[in-house]
Amino acid sequence: MASVGLTERETRVLEAVIQMYVETAEPAGSQTVAQRFPLGVSPATIRSTMGELEEKGYLYHPHTSAGRIPTDRAYRWYVDNHMRLSLPDPEHQRVLEAELTPSRSAIEEILRSAAQVLGLLTQELGVAIAPVLDAVVLERLELVPVSSERLLLVFHLRSGAVRTIFVQVAGCIEPEVVQRVSQTLNERLAGLTLLQIRSTVVERLRDAERMPKERQLLNVFIEEGDEIFGLPAGPDSVVLGSTQSIAGQPEFTTGGRIRDLLDLTDRRDLLGQALSARRDRGLTITIGGENPDPRLTGFTVVTSCYRTADLSGVIGVIGPTRMPYDKIIGLVDHTSRMMEGLME
Repeated sequence: MASVGLTERETRVLEAVIQMYVETAEPAGSQTVAQRFPLGVSPATIRSTMGELEEKGYLYHPHTSAGRIPTDRAYRWYVDNHMRLSLPDPEHQRVLEAELTPSRSAIEEILRSAAQVLGLLTQELGVAIAPVLDAVVLERLELVPVSSERLLLVFHLRSGAVRTIFVQVAGCIEPEVVQRVSQTLNERLAGLTLLQIRSTVVERLRDAERMPKERQLLNVFIEEGDEIFGLPAGPDSVVLGSTQSIAGQPEFTTGGRIRDLLDLTDRRDLLGQALSARRDRGLTITIGGENPDPRLTGFTVVTSCYRTADLSGVIGVIGPTRMPYDKIIGLVDHTSRMMEGLME
């Protein structure tokens, strides 16, 4: 059946060109299309049809090549009209199940594993954004000395997740002081959401009667409460997989394109903004120029939000616009569902 605005022949030729280019990364010529696909028409007819598709904005000539390449519009047409979303193949499902297992690991560790394995399976750049934790209830805190001026603060959250951050302190603090302050923090803060803690931490800790060194440590939580009990935000919330797989794609064989990729991985602020905007949008695919930020116009971003009762975040991949959309979208969607199971 022909798509809106395209004839039956144009639909079949466009689908063939997209499939060829995704598989080979080489511009598709009419002769090659005629040989590989049983379209029932001559190379001359295919060439004429490709010219019509170029006029309609679905194909373009790269440089002086006789072949043609799909445009962003062509990929959007394919995703919206011809793609068949399916589960990942059994082998990929086994890999995901082996790498993403239920645990009480820190959220960031779960996300890092998910981004890493998703990038490996798709040969793109796996990306994730940590969940907003404002509505999550704190069950208890642990304070663990790691050096004379550094403490590890472990958040045990009612969602079952664990979050860790480091807290800087001035001077050496004895373990017994750390233990007493940890007890005070749990007495005053456990059972509250992180948003409630940030809003009331000053009042809840200000009148705690303690010795000078305990008061010194409690003051750290009073003065830096917004940061300590804040949700992961901005650059710190973005988790990236390895760039090794995506760097091997044909699009990044030239110096200019690989620099674009490296610049992108350095811009955690840009990625944080782009991914945060997708937090409540389900499965989302933005292709090339559809991305609001011009620095992402050379890429496709495929993401899906994961959600439990208290947590929501984003998992997905970034890659060149030439990608096997059905396979990648299926993997991203399946991984997001697994993430929901891990965080229940």
